Amino acid sequence: MTRLALLVCLAAVMARPGLAAEPADLVHRAPAPDAVLTRIAVGSCLNQRRPAPILRAIVGFRPDLLLLIGDNVYADTDDPARMRAAYADLAANPDYRALVAAVPVLATWDDHDYGDNDAGAEWAFKHGAKDAMLAFFDEPADSPRRRRDGVYDARVFGPPGRRVQVILLDTRWFRSPLVQAERGYAPNPDPRATILGDAQWAWLEAQLRVPAEVRILASSIQVVPDEHAFEKWANFPAERARLLRTLADTGARNLVIVSGDRHRGELSVMDDPTLGYPLYDLTTSSLNVPLQRDNPNRYRHGQVVTDVNFGTVEIDWTATPPALTLALRDIDGKPVVQERVPLDRLQPRAGR
Repeated sequence: MTRLALLVCLAAVMARPGLAAEPADLVHRAPAPDAVLTRIAVGSCLNQRRPAPILRAIVGFRPDLLLLIGDNVYADTDDPARMRAAYADLAANPDYRALVAAVPVLATWDDHDYGDNDAGAEWAFKHGAKDAMLAFFDEPADSPRRRRDGVYDARVFGPPGRRVQVILLDTRWFRSPLVQAERGYAPNPDPRATILGDAQWAWLEAQLRVPAEVRILASSIQVVPDEHAFEKWANFPAERARLLRTLADTGARNLVIVSGDRHRGELSVMDDPTLGYPLYDLTTSSLNVPLQRDNPNRYRHGQVVTDVNFGTVEIDWTATPPALTLALRDIDGKPVVQERVPLDRLQPRAGR
């Protein structure tokens, strides 16, 4: 093909709806390593083809960091061009552009930006999806994420005494097959079935021993709720139990979980004897694709949020003891569910 013919072909492709080039001036950034984090926002389930005015509320919250924890675009494709186009559509959204200009962002993925609904280790296009995701979020060329399987990551911000560790899990790349049930999924009884895979488990155990005063563990799927029939850690009972044991055995404390996926928001709290302190799971979903229905959840604190929402974790370092405030906020940024959690509540009880 001649150079002229190639340019004409490329121009025609880029002119097709949904295949626009990503704006070159959109640059994602992380907080500085020594930044003291006091306001963290969390979001999931962002359809790039729909308006997302709630992004303005996130900017108005003035977070030090935004965690995008999955379904950051709805690509659902094994076509590299269409995967990149999905991100390009998001990059062209003026509200998203204003958000990225104002707020540092870190991200992991879920199934729709991985490429296929509820997909796991079997998904053949995962390498292409990873390349597109890391390119979009401006992952540095020398990042460990580019040299290993999966997209899991961890960062620590702030000086000693005010360190916040952010752990971003990958619940897709290594995940064993789901077990189909009459409606939804059933627990996988195979003790060898995995969500994280051996390499990510070893990495997570090491990360949980890294010194930090607050830990935020991001899982794209819910960890605590166990009654609904959709994707969740409880579909892999041995893995869920392993997570609780790992948190206990590594001495991880002052830890809360943030999750997404469910197209509704809720705060779940489980007091499990393995861990020795209450495990909080703040589920925030969706930024612009809400579902107006509920599912049972015996661990829920407060109401279910079926409208668009984003989550927030505020850290009051000046309190005695320091405290976290977990919240779900509406399209105007107002809290709909909110709970203050002193850090001494997130530590093993005496005798553990």
